[in-house]
Amino acid sequence: MTIARSHTDGPMARRTAAGIFAALALLGSLGLSTAARAQSAASEGEKIAFDRSKGNCLTCHEIKGGTLAGSIGPALTDIKSKYPDRNELIAIVTDETKRNPQTVMPPFGRNHILTDKEISAVVDFLQTL
Repeated sequence: MTIARSHTDGPMARRTAAGIFAALALLGSLGLSTAARAQSAASEGEKIAFDRSKGNCLTCHEIKGGTLAGSIGPALTDIKSKYPDRNELIAIVTDETKRNPQTVMPPFGRNHILTDKEISAVVDFLQTL
């Protein structure tokens, strides 16, 4: 007795199906990965902002979730509505002296305290406040 095999039963069909499932999984994860990346960047920014040897934002600013906050600078709350233009916030963190020559805020970018990537992560975090 011979069993007839369909063209959908062979190794080629299994590879094709596996490829389709992999493509669908990738497409499905793209939406999640964008949100996950934003969350990851904000988490990294929080670490930098709270790190006394890096961003050190708590020395001067009160920030939700931070301890031993300073009061030299304003409390960092409602940042996204105060600075809806992300580029403005990046400019402030990079070198606030360009906007306000009398500021005591360190120019984190100009003085190479933080990299552009770290500044971007800090801004991602600030926009969650």
